[in-house]
Amino acid sequence: MSRKPSTPDGSLAEWLETEGIVPAADPAALKDLPRIRALLLEAARAGHSVSYSDMLGQLGFRFTRPKMRTLCRSLDAIDETGRAAGEPELAVLVVRESDRLPGQGWWVGVADRLGYTGAWEGKEALRFIEGVQQRAFDYWQGC
Repeated sequence: MSRKPSTPDGSLAEWLETEGIVPAADPAALKDLPRIRALLLEAARAGHSVSYSDMLGQLGFRFTRPKMRTLCRSLDAIDETGRAAGEPELAVLVVRESDRLPGQGWWVGVADRLGYTGAWEGKEALRFIEGVQQRAFDYWQGC
């Protein structure tokens, strides 16, 4: 006998979680600064960036813009604490899949402070980002 699928009362995500197809993620994970920082340090020590989608996935979420924005606020807080401790940027390791560059929020908050005044897309931007990322790789691979 086949099982008849239940009718979702809420969103598709809620139905998927209820049916056990996708596990429910703890919303607090998006604000768990020690856990997010640990994931960033793991990427830095491995010498690679991580996409927004991959980072959200590691926290138990599918990519959505609202979740990405919440994640970005956490990334900002992690970098603010790191700057106070003399550490290099970590949020720069979280990039778009399409062009491997951080999103607009990173550029607005950080590029001027780091002395970058060029375009936020293209080869020049990618070279700049690779340099900022390399500082994080060098620093954290030495720790």
